[in-house]
Amino acid sequence: MKLSELMAGYTPDEEYAGITNTDDFVLAIDIADTPSTKKGEYIVVETGVTAVDAQLNPETEDKTYLRAGKSTNKTATQRTFNVTGDRFEGDEFQDYACSHAIKFGKGQKIVKPYVYFSLLTGKGESGQAAIIVNSDGSGDAGAAAEVDIDIMCNNSAPVEYTYAADSE
Repeated sequence: MKLSELMAGYTPDEEYAGITNTDDFVLAIDIADTPSTKKGEYIVVETGVTAVDAQLNPETEDKTYLRAGKSTNKTATQRTFNVTGDRFEGDEFQDYACSHAIKFGKGQKIVKPYVYFSLLTGKGESGQAAIIVNSDGSGDAGAAAEVDIDIMCNNSAPVEYTYAADSE
């Protein structure tokens, strides 16, 4: 499903205040051969997905200074998403991620633009991330095949993003 199709049923409110559920967040990736200029064309990561673990992985450096003691300095933060669920043949994102070119690709060939934001507020981030497939069909006999895919930002930190229907 394209992001524009998903968002046809939602109107984010930047002033929303309240509990947020995992289902209230959207992760969408540009899987087109040539990068899209419209984020509404990005493909939503959702079909067959049972969990998206959105993590911020900070890096720090500790130093001890004379008479001041130990000090921790944050030097960087990498955004990662771990997507797990059941393998769903025919889903655009899963078929793309589980393709031979992505599973065994390396370098810039597996790096794609993404957006991640709240359906409730429209606020989130946009960046570039590598698609890394850890498992493309594991599981027990008779059970649904499982997928495990990491989407890891590389190079620079994501930028702030706010969904707006008229700009998608």
